[in-house]
Amino acid sequence: MKDSRLGECLWYEWTGEELDSSNLVFFTEDHVDLENEIVRRALASSLQRDGSADSLGDAFKLIEGAPIFHTYAGEIDGETYYTICEENGETRSGDYVDSVVKVTLVYL
Repeated sequence: MKDSRLGECLWYEWTGEELDSSNLVFFTEDHVDLENEIVRRALASSLQRDGSADSLGDAFKLIEGAPIFHTYAGEIDGETYYTICEENGETRSGDYVDSVVKVTLVYL
């Protein structure tokens, strides 16, 4: 179940399709404002727990100036990972995803 508390979104490392795999990318469902301190803390905490940062201070340094994108994603044919798509569900390759959701991506 999605955490509905404002700003306390759960962040995950991106393992889906349609993104450059050479970058470490974290995402959360919904379009969130990373200028919000609660949102920044939630992401920093996820980075530390995931092992992507050694400390919260290091996690905040990773976040500082990181490119942020608001886009859409969904699942194709029951897959357990997301694929980036347009708001209408169409992917770059012309496929359509199921259950389009808003996502915020942070490239680290």
